[in-house]
Amino acid sequence: MLLSFAVFLLLLLLGMPVVFAIGIGGLVFFLTQPGLQLTMPVQLALAETQNFSLLAIPTFILASNLMNELGVTRRLLRFAHVATGFMRGGLAQVSVLLGFLMGGVSGSAIADASMQARLLGPEMVRRGYSRGFIAALQGFSGLLAVAIPPSIGLILYGSIGQVSIGQLFAGGIGVGVLLAAVYMLTVALLARSRGYLPEAAPPTAKEVGAALRESFFAVLFPFLLLAALRFGVFVPSEVGAAAVVYALLVGLIYRELSLERVNRALAHSVRDVGMVALLIAMTAVLSYGMKWEMFPQQVSAFLLEAVQNPQVALLLILLALLVLGTVLDSTVMIILLTLVPAAKALGIDLVYFGVLMVMTCAVGLLTPPVGLSMYSVCSVMGCGIGEYVREGWPLLAATLLVLLLVYLFPGVVLFLPRLLFGGGV
Repeated sequence: MLLSFAVFLLLLLLGMPVVFAIGIGGLVFFLTQPGLQLTMPVQLALAETQNFSLLAIPTFILASNLMNELGVTRRLLRFAHVATGFMRGGLAQVSVLLGFLMGGVSGSAIADASMQARLLGPEMVRRGYSRGFIAALQGFSGLLAVAIPPSIGLILYGSIGQVSIGQLFAGGIGVGVLLAAVYMLTVALLARSRGYLPEAAPPTAKEVGAALRESFFAVLFPFLLLAALRFGVFVPSEVGAAAVVYALLVGLIYRELSLERVNRALAHSVRDVGMVALLIAMTAVLSYGMKWEMFPQQVSAFLLEAVQNPQVALLLILLALLVLGTVLDSTVMIILLTLVPAAKALGIDLVYFGVLMVMTCAVGLLTPPVGLSMYSVCSVMGCGIGEYVREGWPLLAATLLVLLLVYLFPGVVLFLPRLLFGGGV
């Protein structure tokens, strides 16, 4: 197994696309195990794409693309501008609130960050914001999509680890609200020191009400997801299909439903689903080697022997994930390292562990050397990695502070799941 990981990391460092590096690393494991048939990698890859529990992923991706095409993004941007544009650093505050609202639409940090950089970046440059700060702000604002339902990371963790997706969604909301509040405070402090001004006068109640009415069906989306899961109206594999129907109805209500836009959403979804499905298929090959070598059980045994305190063990796991996030994609980490057996052995709540794990893995999207969101926003804004890091470190510090608070106070994650799903969480 060590040889497989060494090959995987070497290929990654040589610049090979991560999905092929994972597949070749997994194939090396089968080539070095005389007791295993070489037909197994193909069978494993195909079988993993037929996993019924992962059916929610393509349907949620289609729903998010439909909502983006059918006028939801524009209405959420208007509401965010009315609600926060009067604050110091107005457009920066709009970015944070839009990231929070868009998290309930897309579920993808990279897609949100890129979209927001294209939407708000040019105007922010004209208003005197530095390109590095804009890139960092949009990147970290996109991170809110990892916490807010329907988070693709939480769906992956819940599907693979057999943990309630509804409870994970509820737990992610608490983290998302805290993260957005800390980002807005950070932006306010930076705006004061740098002289970033408000964009508009404080809105009247009538203006806020009008903006909220205009974007009501989009803002309602994550709450409808939770309600449908809580009351058993749909199971997770069905609620994604219901979300597609809801997105079409929203487009009909907004009078923006057209065959051209639906076709465009379908085209984007085929590309996105294909990328995720190929990654899941290749990861299944390498994951089999980890199961064969009993890697999760070895991690559990090591932690139980070396560390008696579960909270200390959890801290070590989170620190390891932060380090791994600098070289591995967050989706790969969630699929490969869903350490549910270790969390069970340590007596850690699986919802609390899952939300913390997924959020910690996602930080790697914004850190060198392989942060995909980081490269995306820097490309859109035309700034270097050095400027991005120099301007973005306060937002990284804010993110790590929130993760520390969530680690110290599990109630941030568990309050809503216990309230909505009962005390057995």
